[in-house]
Amino acid sequence: MGNDFLTPVAKFLIFFGLIFLIFGLALFLLPKIGFFRLPGDILWKKKNFTFYFPLVTSLILSLLLTIILNIIFRIKR
Repeated sequence: MGNDFLTPVAKFLIFFGLIFLIFGLALFLLPKIGFFRLPGDILWKKKNFTFYFPLVTSLILSLLLTIILNIIFRIKR
């Protein structure tokens, strides 16, 4: 009984762990090469204050994650 339950949970945790690892590495490395500044992102600089809201980047990431998760859940059926 224990093995039947743990196998899907283990696969789920490994899969999403890898997704988070890839996403974390992307968030860490891509800004260093200037990739995450898309037109439409809000950047407001004052003397000693900077406000950055990645509006377009958030929309694109949301769209990509929606597509990826829809594909994954359709394959599972």
